[in-house]
Amino acid sequence: MKYALVHEWLTPQATGGSELVVREILRCINADLYALIDFESTNSQSYLFGRKIGTTFLQHLPFSRNGVQKYLPLLPLAIEQLDLRAYDAIVSSSHTVAKAVLASPQQLHVCYCHSPMRFAWDMTFDYLRSSRMGRGLPGIATRYLLHCLRQWDAIAANRVDYFIANSHHTARRIWRCYRRPATVIYPPVDIDRFPVVKDKQDFYLTVSRLVSYKQVSTIVRAFNQLKKPLVVIGTGPELPEIRKLAQSHVQILGAQPNDVVEKYMAQAKAFVYAALEDFGIAIVEAQACGTPVIALGAGGALETVRDLHRYPDSATGIFFLEQTVDALVAAVEKFEANWVAFDSDRIRTQATQFTPKIFEEQFLAFLERSCQEFFVPNS
Repeated sequence: MKYALVHEWLTPQATGGSELVVREILRCINADLYALIDFESTNSQSYLFGRKIGTTFLQHLPFSRNGVQKYLPLLPLAIEQLDLRAYDAIVSSSHTVAKAVLASPQQLHVCYCHSPMRFAWDMTFDYLRSSRMGRGLPGIATRYLLHCLRQWDAIAANRVDYFIANSHHTARRIWRCYRRPATVIYPPVDIDRFPVVKDKQDFYLTVSRLVSYKQVSTIVRAFNQLKKPLVVIGTGPELPEIRKLAQSHVQILGAQPNDVVEKYMAQAKAFVYAALEDFGIAIVEAQACGTPVIALGAGGALETVRDLHRYPDSATGIFFLEQTVDALVAAVEKFEANWVAFDSDRIRTQATQFTPKIFEEQFLAFLERSCQEFFVPNS
C-alpha cells in the first residue's frame, strides 16, 4: 500500500494536538506527507527537518509562514490542487480543509477528524464577536464567506470513505455537520514525559493558547476574586489583555519550553481549564503528573476526567458547568474542601488510557478493517 498523509499546515507555531497525531501516524505507517504550507522541513528543531513535504501555492504567498488562515477564502481551492493520484490510500488529519483533497473512486480515504471547522459551524458567533472582521460592513462579507464555507465543507465531507473522531464529542459534531458516522480513537498522549509528584505546591496552573475561546481571562478573573496563586503558561493574541487583568498573585509566564511546562504541571495543586475542547490533551497531561483537574464539564473533558460528584471514590477532578467566574470560583472552593479525596497514583492511572501504544494499535486495526472493506470485493 502506498499512503499519502495530508495535514493543514506545518509551522513552528503549529504544535497542538493535531500535530501530535500527525507525528504518531507517521510512526504507524510509511506515508508521503502533504500540507497547505510547510515550514517544518527547514526547521532544524523539528522531527520533520529535511523531509520532503508536498505543498500548495499558498507556500509562496507573503506572510503565509505566520498564519495561512489569513488566506481563508483560498484554502478550499488550495487543498484541491494537491495531486495524489499516485497513492493507493489517503489519510487526512483534518480540522479545517485537509479532508477535502480530491481522490479517485479507486483510492481509499480515511480522515482523522480533530474537529469540523469550528469557525464555520458551532463557534461561528464566538469568532465573529471576537474578530474585527465580524463587525460592520466587513462583518457582512465575513458572514457570507462562512455561509459559503459551510456549504463547501458539507460537500467536501462526502469525499471521505471513513471518519475517525478524536472523541465521542467530536463524533457527535461530525454527525451534526456532515451526517456521517465516525469511529472514536483517542489521540496519543506521551504520558511518559510527565513525572508523578505527590507533594504538590500551593499554586494552580493553566496551560493554553491565549485565544478567546480558551476562556483564560475567565480563569484569571476567578483567581483575582479567590486571591489564590495561579500560574498561566501560553501565548497568543489575548496575552496583553490577560497581563493587564492579572493581579499580583497571578503569574503570566508566556510561552515556555516543554521541561518548564512539565515541572509546573507536576507540582501544581490542580490544573484549571475553562475551554470547551473536542478532546483536550493538556487535561490528560496534567493527570499524567498525578495532578487533579478543575475543568468545564463539557466536550472531551467528560471522557477524560472522573468528576468528584459522580465518582467520589475514584475522582481525578471536579467539573463546573458554566464558563463564568462564579461557577469556576465555586469549583475551586469545592476542590479546596475536598482535596484529600484525590490520589496522585489513581489520577496517573486514568491518563494511561491514552498512550501512543493504544493509539497505534487502534489506528492500525481500523486502517486494516477499512482496507479490507474497501479493496476486497464482497463475495
